[in-house]
Amino acid sequence: MVIAVRKAVIPAAGWGTRFLPATKAVPKEMLPLADKPLIQYIVEEVVASGIKQIIIVTSSGKSAIEDHFNQNFELESMLQQKGERELLEKVRRIAALADICFIGQQEQLGLGDAILATRELVGDEPFAVLLPDDLFDAEPPLMKQMLEVYRRYKGSVIALWRVAKEDTVRYGIVKPEQVVEGVYRILDMVEKPVPEEAPSDLAILGRYILTPEIFEALRVTPPGKGGEIQLTDGLALLLKRQAIYGYELAGTYYDAGKPLGLLKASVALGLRHPEMGANFREYLKKFFEKSWD
Repeated sequence: MVIAVRKAVIPAAGWGTRFLPATKAVPKEMLPLADKPLIQYIVEEVVASGIKQIIIVTSSGKSAIEDHFNQNFELESMLQQKGERELLEKVRRIAALADICFIGQQEQLGLGDAILATRELVGDEPFAVLLPDDLFDAEPPLMKQMLEVYRRYKGSVIALWRVAKEDTVRYGIVKPEQVVEGVYRILDMVEKPVPEEAPSDLAILGRYILTPEIFEALRVTPPGKGGEIQLTDGLALLLKRQAIYGYELAGTYYDAGKPLGLLKASVALGLRHPEMGANFREYLKKFFEKSWD
């Protein structure tokens, strides 16, 4: 019997230095994409995948994230008094999205450490991990696709994406053995290898379904590159005890952890926005026509 995945972890404790000075006072996860902050898209992916319990890992200076998902009675009262019913419904819907709790990461010692901080809240059950830096445009949502792989193969699942050989130094890279199209049995994984040492061009991206044994693996994982506890290193230890599967993304990936990636995602989502999309498309059309004059 496969234990259902009921909880999701969203690590959101990083400094967001790539976005400075914008992130000096505003958490990176709260930067806007169209009319919503980045992290709301991640929460909505979790909910659309059938998971309702979410643990967000934050750090000092990130209270805006918690404020965003909590009710704001003063704002709601003001909108109600002004008759802004549509806006009022949008604001109320955020607080009702899911059962969200927050936990602080005392020191920023890596993704593995952030996940390890949730051990008591997750308990002895499988759980999902979604990194807010990685945005996926997929239907059904990528996490929902991965849950199907988990249910079929009864093991941890990691999202994979093919990268250029020279980019392997930016990712955890796996050594794969194909099971069926798009699904792989992971034989080994290496954190940020140089191209000549990379076992493949399949990179680990920011979606995971993990069994609870990952916590013990992370507990004994020594600090890796940058003096941080790398999740990839913990997964490599877990791989010695149980099977891990990789699922190659069917959809579009945006590296929202970089300004250019966030800008690309903003354009793509803006063009499809039900209220702004048509006007935005017309604006871009005129903009580029003028640029070519």
